[in-house]
Amino acid sequence: MNAKALYKINYGIYVLSSKLGEKLNAQISNTIFQVTSEPKRLALSVNKQNLTHEFIDKSMVVGISVLSKKTPLEFIGKFGFRSGRDFDKFEGINYRIGITGAPIVLDNTVAFIEGKVVDSFDVGTHTIFIVEVVESEVLNEEEPMTYEYYHNVKQGSAPKTAPTYIDDKKDTKTKSKYVCKVCGYVYDPEKGDATQGIKPNTSFKDLPENWKCPVCGVSKEYFQEIK
Repeated sequence: MNAKALYKINYGIYVLSSKLGEKLNAQISNTIFQVTSEPKRLALSVNKQNLTHEFIDKSMVVGISVLSKKTPLEFIGKFGFRSGRDFDKFEGINYRIGITGAPIVLDNTVAFIEGKVVDSFDVGTHTIFIVEVVESEVLNEEEPMTYEYYHNVKQGSAPKTAPTYIDDKKDTKTKSKYVCKVCGYVYDPEKGDATQGIKPNTSFKDLPENWKCPVCGVSKEYFQEIK
C-alpha cells in the first residue's frame, strides 16, 4: 500500500485559532470542510493533545484563516510545529479579534471564517467539531494553498498530531537524506531547497552553516541521517 495516495485527497492549509479567557492560540489544520449549506456549517478535526483543542472545547469559538499558495514554510512551521504552551505564536503576527472573540490571522491569508461550535464527536485521537459560520470575508484573490501542493512543491511535512500524518521516513531508503528531529522535514539532496536558494544535487554537508529547516526553522544540528 502506498500511503502517499492519501496526499491526493483535496485538502487546504489553514490556521485554526481560538481563545480561552485572555489567552490566544492557533495551529495549522488541513482537515476542514463544509458539511451543510443552510445553515452554513463546517466540520473540523483536531487532535486532543493540541492546546487549540482545549481552547475550542472550552470557549466553543473558532477562527479559520485560509492560507495563500505563497505562504512561506517557516510561517506554517510557527503554527504547526511549536506548542502554544511554551511559545507565543502570535508574536510578530498581524491579526485581529473577530466578533466571536477568536483571533483571526491576517498574514498570508486569502479569506477567513469565524464560527461557533454547535456539536462535537469523539473519534479517538481526535474530536470532530461541527461549527456554524457566523462571519466570513475574502481578503484577496490569491490562490489558496492545497495540501498536495504543500507536500509536493513546498516539500512540507505534517506533525504527528495531524489527522493525515504519514511517516515519510519509512518510505525513504537512501542514506543521503536527512530528517529534522523537530518537525520531520526530510532534506533530499536531489531536490535541494528552493525556499532558500539551495540548488538540486546539493549534499547536506555542503549546505551553508546558516541554513535552517524550511519548516520549523531549526539549524542543521537538529538533523540526522536516515539510515
